[in-house]
Amino acid sequence: MLTDIIEILLKGMGVGLASSITVGPVAVLCIQRTLSKDRRAGLASGLGVACADMLMAIIAFFFYSMLQAQIEEYSMILQVVGGIFVVIVGVYIFFQNPVPQIRKNRAGKSDPWQDYTSMFAFTLANFVVVIPYLLAFFAMFNVGMHSEGESVASMMRGGMTILGFFAGASLWWILLTFTIDIFRRRFRPRHMLTINHVAGVIIAVLGIYTILSTFFNILPQ
Repeated sequence: MLTDIIEILLKGMGVGLASSITVGPVAVLCIQRTLSKDRRAGLASGLGVACADMLMAIIAFFFYSMLQAQIEEYSMILQVVGGIFVVIVGVYIFFQNPVPQIRKNRAGKSDPWQDYTSMFAFTLANFVVVIPYLLAFFAMFNVGMHSEGESVASMMRGGMTILGFFAGASLWWILLTFTIDIFRRRFRPRHMLTINHVAGVIIAVLGIYTILSTFFNILPQ
């Protein structure tokens, strides 16, 4: 039982981390606020992003679980398609350059609550892009409610997955904010380009691994 809980939490954390380690417009704003204000502003902004992502993850997760229960026979195809989508996202992230955005943006004065709510709303505004993105990662990590058995147990699995997702997403924003704050004097915008390259490679490798592992499972022994 404990092993199952840990596995569910780790899968949820994997989705949360994988879907967060990009330096797009949202991350640029969090970085800008950390640099121009302080660590508290960056943390509040990151928490706003994590909460918005968690809300969209709940929608994506239950939608994916519903599909998974009805078309379970196509689970391998879903994993391959999800893996391909993740590879495309990884390549896009690798070639995305956040430097112009970081140099252009200027954060005004606001309190942590305003930092939180503004990033929460800004992230939710991109739900059309984020939800398919999350669906791909849920398919890649083969995460689902596995509805067979008691509905209570199934709901608990779903709750643990979302909890793990939030923990993974929050961990990323905390690490990013503290890292930027610690090295603020040495920080240069080009460093975020390096983060994008690393994140893009990691995400693409995860997608390729998912595709290859799925095909190897299909092949006869």
